[in-house]
Amino acid sequence: MAKTIVVAGKGGVGKTAVAALLIDFLSKKGLVLAIDADPSTNLNLALGLPLGETVGKAREDITEAIQKGTLSPTVSKQEVLDMKIRQALVESDKIDLLAMGRPEGPGCYCAANHMLRLAIDKLAKNYDYTVIDSEAGMEHISRQTTRDVDVLIIVSDVTMRGIMAAARMKELIKELRTKVGRIVLVVNRSKNGLPPEIQDAIQKHGLELIAVIPEDPYIGEFDMKGRPLIGLPEESPLRQGIEDIVAKLAL
Repeated sequence: MAKTIVVAGKGGVGKTAVAALLIDFLSKKGLVLAIDADPSTNLNLALGLPLGETVGKAREDITEAIQKGTLSPTVSKQEVLDMKIRQALVESDKIDLLAMGRPEGPGCYCAANHMLRLAIDKLAKNYDYTVIDSEAGMEHISRQTTRDVDVLIIVSDVTMRGIMAAARMKELIKELRTKVGRIVLVVNRSKNGLPPEIQDAIQKHGLELIAVIPEDPYIGEFDMKGRPLIGLPEESPLRQGIEDIVAKLAL
């Protein structure tokens, strides 16, 4: 059965790096649909894939057509959006990438967001895994443009701000219609384990800590040279950490 995993967290915690290595690992098990829901669109660089068209403009065009009534009554709005999303898909051997692009402008996007969710649901049925690199505020989840998820991986660094952001994201999920099977916490870029204060905060907020990943000495060089992070060596702490996470989640 296809699984959907969302990777979330505040900015600067290595969320996209975690998502990219997770996508790379899962691509050895089956076909992966990678969705870059962050407007900064960096996931393609981490995966070593080109950046195609985003679906942001398509959503705006559909919304404008709905509001102005310029689409012919004989044309299915959903089919038009489905077609535009397929055109925006960047395909490779085991990983296909869809970039959501910039957020919408002013006005109500409820109808277009609903169609966008249907389109993504339809597309995702062709894959064994869908991995979504969410933006810091999880906007696509809060606006119901993301399908229900099996696992939400919240990434934090070793700071109280990161843990508090993770706790708020967990609470946000409870207020939404989106169904999440399991919510786990990954603490990234640890230098010397977790300080007692961080451990206490994790326990206080009822967060399920699934992994503590040491700071990866290879990532700086890869970023400096613009090399895809999926090329990190086997001894990379991040790569080893992701492998451990996949095993613990039985993905």
